[in-house]
Amino acid sequence: MKVLAAVSGGVDSAVAMARAASAGHDVTAVHMALSPDPAPARDGARGCCTISDAHDARRAADRIGVPFYIWDLAEAFRRTVVADFVAEYRAGRTPNPCIRCNQHIKFAALLDRADALGFDAVATGHYARVEHTDGRATLHRGGDAAKDQSYVLAVLGEQRLRRALFPLGASTKDEVRREAEAWGLAVARKPDSHDICFIPDGDTAGFLRDRLGERPGPIVDAATGAEIGQHSGTFGFTVGQRRGLGLSRPSATGRPRYVLAIEPVSGAVLVGDSDDLLVTDVSAADAVWCGPLPAVGDRLALQVRAHGAAVPCRVAAVTAGSFTVALAGELRGVAAGQSAVLYDGDRVVGQATIS
Repeated sequence: MKVLAAVSGGVDSAVAMARAASAGHDVTAVHMALSPDPAPARDGARGCCTISDAHDARRAADRIGVPFYIWDLAEAFRRTVVADFVAEYRAGRTPNPCIRCNQHIKFAALLDRADALGFDAVATGHYARVEHTDGRATLHRGGDAAKDQSYVLAVLGEQRLRRALFPLGASTKDEVRREAEAWGLAVARKPDSHDICFIPDGDTAGFLRDRLGERPGPIVDAATGAEIGQHSGTFGFTVGQRRGLGLSRPSATGRPRYVLAIEPVSGAVLVGDSDDLLVTDVSAADAVWCGPLPAVGDRLALQVRAHGAAVPCRVAAVTAGSFTVALAGELRGVAAGQSAVLYDGDRVVGQATIS
């Protein structure tokens, strides 16, 4: 197969590229330049789109002996991922930019170019597995539970999964690093990036303030309706947040307060007790399915955070574009805009955006 390997400059994508090449595929490596003004180098483990990352990706491709190119996707990244991120916070929701990047860049823009150039598949360093059975492609959790990335890949849908290769799917991070050392890859011990790649300094509130401006409003006790603080913008909060609320009055109960809801029109941030964050059902829209739709009554599991636990649930309603589930376990701090992923065991059933 002709395989286009997306290499970020980190160890995971480098080993995925090496495995694809050693499996006998005709591999070409491509580094996606996503920033119009990339920093020269990383600051510790922050970011993943610097000039030094591009150099690391090139050196890894040279070591494996495959052609290497840099593709400028900065404008597509700005129009889709960054614009969506800002718009979602403006609307009082909590987006996941990694999911939008997988959807619009790594497995849309990249696949479009791969198609035009005659490639059969795109390989990445994600920790997830694709199984091909009876003409269907299904997405499953990765072998390393601590690194599993099926949650952020659920947005791909079955058609894109048919063209996706995840060579690291069954591996652990330690195995990948040892293999990188065996290949002589300089990135074998390179730290993982943990921050939003287009906010390398980690100051999300500052990034949003620069684009949305100061938007002051009240912080309101949901139980009493009393104003107990002021904020400079709802973009500085997310549902479930406890720290940094800047309250002017202590809680009457002495218990910590948490963000319960964000009202972007009025600019109010509602706070209350931890028990107020408990939810019993979740509705989500703009669904993408990784196989047949589930049926009402099916017992599945719901995951709402990339590294959170999946909670047992029962499908209460489902259409081609949405679903509602009733939870059989405890779930707190669910925010509109988050991705809701349904699992049947280790298989991804589908994904939608919490409404």
